[in-house]
Amino acid sequence: MVGLGTLINTATVLIGGMVGIAMGDKIPDRIRIIVVQVIGMVTIGLGLNDLLKTHNMVFPLLGMVFGAVIGELLRIEDRLEGIGEVIRKRFAKRQDPGPFISGFVTATLLFCIGPLTILGAIQDASGATPQLYIIKGTLDGFMSVIFGAIHGVGVLFSAVSVFVVQGTLTLFGTQLDSLLNDRMRIELFATGGLAVMAIGLNLLDIKKIRLGSLLPGLIVTPILVQLFADNTGLLR
Repeated sequence: MVGLGTLINTATVLIGGMVGIAMGDKIPDRIRIIVVQVIGMVTIGLGLNDLLKTHNMVFPLLGMVFGAVIGELLRIEDRLEGIGEVIRKRFAKRQDPGPFISGFVTATLLFCIGPLTILGAIQDASGATPQLYIIKGTLDGFMSVIFGAIHGVGVLFSAVSVFVVQGTLTLFGTQLDSLLNDRMRIELFATGGLAVMAIGLNLLDIKKIRLGSLLPGLIVTPILVQLFADNTGLLR
């Protein structure tokens, strides 16, 4: 069934978030803090693993720099926060806007950025057993338990983001697979690794990074590879 993996992943985020919200008051703050710190460290490790697979660090660097500039010009981070605030006012007026928006934006980006999102969509589009999205859904479900306990209802709405993003990618999975060659995939995933590392840094409260502004880098990087690695040979 085409799209089954997306439905499974969406369901795991919803279920995990609801479990986390139900458990929220029962988990001591010191335990929630240390668990988030562990998730932050693991997230940085996952991002670094993808980044180190690059053939040429120039592509992730330039892709992320140009993409971040575009993201700031388009004010993507502010728009994501605005969407979070609109949802909060509509469905969760009583919750403090800070945790709600933080939970929605952080969970959305964490669940929607990374190699498994793209590779899973290609597999999901084929109608084969969506093993990648099942694996990703399991991980996302666990993390949504923790985020739900800390940030509350905002995490539940990240499931909508998962459904929309992964559903859209799945619809165009076959075309997406044909557009990307092996080199473009490697550099795209390396750039995604940088974005994932940024999420980890935010989770650890090391540095506040405007994550939404990094998203255009995921589009710019494969374009740079196509222009300069495949055609001109200037950057190998």
